[in-house]
Amino acid sequence: MKVLLPTSTAGSLPKPRWLAEPEQLWSPWTLTGDALVDGKQDALRVTLHEQQLAGVDIVSDGEQTRQHFVTTFIEHLAGVDFENRKTVRIRNRYDASVPTVIGPVSRKAPVFVDDAKFLRAQTDKPIKWALPGPMTMIDTLYDDHYKSREKLAWEFAKILNQEAKELEAAGVNIIQFDEPAFNVFFDEVNDWGIACLERAIEGLNCETAVHICYGYGIKANTDWKKTLGNKWRQYEEVFPKLQQSNIDIISLECHNSRVPIELLALIRGKKVMVGAIDVATNEIETPEEVANTLREALKYVDADKLYPSTNCGLAPLSREVARDKLSALATGAAIVRAELESAG
Repeated sequence: MKVLLPTSTAGSLPKPRWLAEPEQLWSPWTLTGDALVDGKQDALRVTLHEQQLAGVDIVSDGEQTRQHFVTTFIEHLAGVDFENRKTVRIRNRYDASVPTVIGPVSRKAPVFVDDAKFLRAQTDKPIKWALPGPMTMIDTLYDDHYKSREKLAWEFAKILNQEAKELEAAGVNIIQFDEPAFNVFFDEVNDWGIACLERAIEGLNCETAVHICYGYGIKANTDWKKTLGNKWRQYEEVFPKLQQSNIDIISLECHNSRVPIELLALIRGKKVMVGAIDVATNEIETPEEVANTLREALKYVDADKLYPSTNCGLAPLSREVARDKLSALATGAAIVRAELESAG
């Protein structure tokens, strides 16, 4: 990116109340049929406009066309039965009713490509598109066919690669894979999870990112965080191998977390999307708070490789709070950008 310290969001943004129930994750659509299609596109236009007004440099769709960051992709695949549901433990944190893999999984048609084309037509700014990562996908299903987390993950990696190549052709500049599971299943991540991710990005020329966070500000996640102690060192388990991977950007959580900032030294040389906005509170960060997080990160990340961002998605927050947080992010990044430029 040409802009120093280009800002972006990690993922979702609040939906307008005429599209879905506000301040709730994964709430059902309030529209149907053609009205839903129009509503999603209108919401995408609105969220794009709000990002641009806030001063965000790398814009996204804010996941306006998705109910869930994982299952909305999965529901377009063959081999998955959404009627036959099972209860599974999600990332060792909470129980959820999930669809069942009943046969070979495959991608029947592009899932998000038309939406990406629509976003591309609305702006000249660089655009980022998020996809679920293979390991997080398998953690959101009951597998009654492959009977192997690794085998299913490799199949998903192939499918994601098909989608990613078409998103790149549609004009997407950064394709981000959301892998919160990387903060939980460390042995699997190092044994085959990162290799699966590299299969998902195989042959891409656009920038690629992996987003690894501690989750939305929902109770299951905040309760889990309370068990992690004074220092959250989960990143330490996977950063060394990620540093050696073909992924361009690593997106992580920093502000108001207990992640020791010095862990960023383990991914020296990579581009880093530094989470400088807390998504688990309605309190608006000051630009100076954002700037301080970025200054700390700059001790371990080269300035031309630092991408200020949010810790995670902002979907559960009100639109007003999300707008103010994005403005704080952009203003805080501008403070540090000016400092770097004046320092020569």
